[in-house]
This record gives sequence, C-alpha cells and structure tokens, in this order.
Amino acid sequence: MHATTLTQAKPDARVLFLALLSAFALVLSSFQAAGARGAPDSFADLAERLSPAVVNITTTTTVNQPSGPRPVVPDGSPLEDFFRDFMDRQQDRSPQQRQRRGSALGSGFVISSDGFIVTNNHVIDGADEIMIEFFEGFELPAELIGTDPRTDIALLKVEPDRPLEFVPFGDSDIARVGDWVMAIGNPLGQGFSVSAGIISARNRELNGAYDDFIQTDAAINRGNSGGPLFNMDGEVVGVNTAILSPNGGSIGIGFSMSSNVVTRVVDQLQEFGETRRGWLGVSIQNVTPDVAEALNLEDAIGALVTDVPDGPAKEGGVKAGDVIMTFDGREVEDTRELVRMVGDTEVGKSVRVVVFREGETETLKITLGRRETAEIVPAGMAAPEQSEPEELEALGMSLSAILGETREAYNIPDDVKGVLVINVDEDSEAFEKGLREGDVIAEIGQKEVLTPQEVLARIDAAKEAGRKSILLLVMRADSQPRFVALQP
Repeated sequence: MHATTLTQAKPDARVLFLALLSAFALVLSSFQAAGARGAPDSFADLAERLSPAVVNITTTTTVNQPSGPRPVVPDGSPLEDFFRDFMDRQQDRSPQQRQRRGSALGSGFVISSDGFIVTNNHVIDGADEIMIEFFEGFELPAELIGTDPRTDIALLKVEPDRPLEFVPFGDSDIARVGDWVMAIGNPLGQGFSVSAGIISARNRELNGAYDDFIQTDAAINRGNSGGPLFNMDGEVVGVNTAILSPNGGSIGIGFSMSSNVVTRVVDQLQEFGETRRGWLGVSIQNVTPDVAEALNLEDAIGALVTDVPDGPAKEGGVKAGDVIMTFDGREVEDTRELVRMVGDTEVGKSVRVVVFREGETETLKITLGRRETAEIVPAGMAAPEQSEPEELEALGMSLSAILGETREAYNIPDDVKGVLVINVDEDSEAFEKGLREGDVIAEIGQKEVLTPQEVLARIDAAKEAGRKSILLLVMRADSQPRFVALQP
C-alpha cells in the first residue's frame, strides 16, 4: 500500500514542476518584452497612418540667362576680345533676358491642422515659389514663415479649405541607439517613399554650434531632405537633413536633426518669424587635462573663457581665464553644452553663472543678450612678415617684445599687448600644440606679460612651485584667443 502511494505521487510532482517551469518562462518572456521592443512584424499600419501628414515640396526659382547663344571663339584667338565686346554691347542694349524656371524637390511634414509645415532650409532657400503636394494628390502654394540656417530648419504655411492630417513631435532625448525608426519622404523625386532602420548613434555634430543629429541607417537620399524620421509610436524624433556618401546615394549613414532642437526653433519661428537665441558674449575652449592641471582644477570639465568682448559677460564681470562651471543652475561639461544652454535660454533673462577663478569659485549674475543681433568683432592680425628683433629662447620658442617696428611688421593692432613669437622649434611641445610664428603670448599663468624676461620669470616661478604645466593665453590673427598648457 505504501509503495502504491509513492508511485502515484511521482506523476503529480512532475506535473507540478513542469507547470512552475512554464509559468516562470512566461513571466521571463513578459519581462523581456517589456524591457525591449522587438522588430515589428510590419511597418505597413504605421506608414498608412502617417503618410497623409508627409508632403512633397517643389520649389521654383527664376534664373536669368542671355537671350541668345554666344559665339564660341577659341581661347587666344585675335577675335576673342572683339566678340566679347560685341556681345556685351548687345546685352546692354537689350536688357530683356529670357527667364528659365529651375525647380528642386524635397520633403516636409504637417505639424498642425491649420497648415504649418516643417522642412529643411536648404530645400526652399532662394525659391520664388513653393508648392506643396499632399498624399491625397492635391497641391497648395506655401508661404515662407521663417528659417533658421544654423539648424537648417524652415517653417512654411499653407491655407487649406479643411483641417489637415498632422503628426506630433516626440522626445528625441529618450530615443536610444538601436531603436527602430521609419523615414517617409520624396527620395530622388519618387514621392511618398518609406524606408526603415535603426538609430545608429545620437548627439552627432556635423558643422554647427547647435547641431544635435540622430544618425540612422534608414535609407535617406536626395529629396528626403526635410522629411520626418518617426519612432514606432508615430512621433517625429528627427528631421532628415544630410547623408554621408561618396557617390550621392544612401550607404546607410543618414543624419536627422533631433526633434528637441527642431521644436524650439519651430516655436520661435511661429511666434516671431525668426529665432531669438540667448547670447553670453564670450570666446571659449574646452578644458583639457593639462589645462585643468595648470589651473588647479580637479577635473577637466567646464568651458575656459579665452576672450570677453563688449557684451553681457563683460558687463557681468566675466574675465579671460575664468572657467564656467555652471550656467543657470546646470553643470557645464564642455563648450558644446554651454553653447546649447545659452542658446536655449530666453533673451533678456538674468542667469547665475559660477566661474572658477584663481583657485576659487565665484557666482556672477548676467543678463543675456540676443545672438542674432550681437556683433562680435574678433581681434585680427594680418599675416606676419619676417623681422629680426632681439630674441630670447623659452619653451622651444624664440620670443621678442612687441616694439614699434615689430608691431608694424607683423601688423599687430595697438590694443594687443604681450610677447611676440618669432620662431617655434618643430620638435618642441609648443609646436606640437599649435604655436606658430606671429602668435602673441598675452598672459602666462593668467598674468599679463609684456617682455620675454617676464615670460622666463613666470616659467621659473612655475618650476619652483612644482607645477607640471603652465597656462599661456595666445592671440592669433586668424582665430579667437586660446589657452595652451605647456610643461615649464
């Protein structure tokens, strides 16, 4: 009897174990599904829902050209000058010229039912007429509301006779590398074409101070410019702007301006017809480890101020050599981040800026100006010519005081003071870090220097203090002032 009971109990235990194992697998599967979204079975439903809000853009530009063909005369022919003069006289007598209509194609998307449309600035730049073609097949002329060449964004407006389908912006900051995305646009004039891929990288910078591109491998070609990049919720997370390609076609490296940059621009274009970015009024550079050591900074973070022209920062007490650590309550990691912070801040707002100066932090209050109306005139010096003043050697450089003849020979402005670099040893650290003949060393260790002897004294003081590096403020003709850290 006892053996029979045991025999019957074994299947029950096995069934219970298998049931628990199945339940655990189900829970694990659900957890994994919640943590990561897999590849969609199809993009068809999403494309069908979003396509009515995507538009094709055709622009027309009037181009003047001569009213008749010009004669072809071999270069160097005795008749070449005669025919050129003759055709110029004929053109002066007949100012009426034929007008050729040039057109270009691009993409865009509707962001409101009353007809606001976003595209790239380069799609409509210089256009005399802008025509919008909708998914349903009808067309409407568009008015240009405003542009922002810095982010390559333009805002258009059509006047529909009924509410239009539109798409919302999403939060590009929460988009992750590896997320699925879908592009809809007008590649190569084909019209309303859909492509899909993933986000390959984020926070890409191409060539602008306000760049924040999403990189994607979704196929983007010429004509996709200005079109939307959607996440899987049907929200616009980017505006397709550029591709990296050796042949003009897609090789899987496309760039979309992130939606969080675009929305700020669009809001200002809607309200003002132009952008209004905050302006601090400083020239800055990143803090490198050797610069941080020279300044006694614990970490190589912040934005090092190299020049302070007339403007908000100067009025607020910022000085060359300050390191901006926080701006309006937010920590500054580098120059790129500071530029964006300032640009995104309201014009006229008073902000608190914490700077690191001579080993201590100081809080300054600054009222921001407007970048678009700011006039920053950098100190300029013409290309130097060789002169032979009395020289001293230091840090692999030949140095000279700026005397009357050297100031004239190197065309150094009267308000520029410091020590002139006459020559730089190509094997020196100074040469490696970019110092060249014609540079002017304005400060060493954040103290003004006017003679080569003062340079030597500052170097000796740094050695005696056990400094591993010493900071030079360098002025150059073709660029803003910058700090360079060298070993004394």
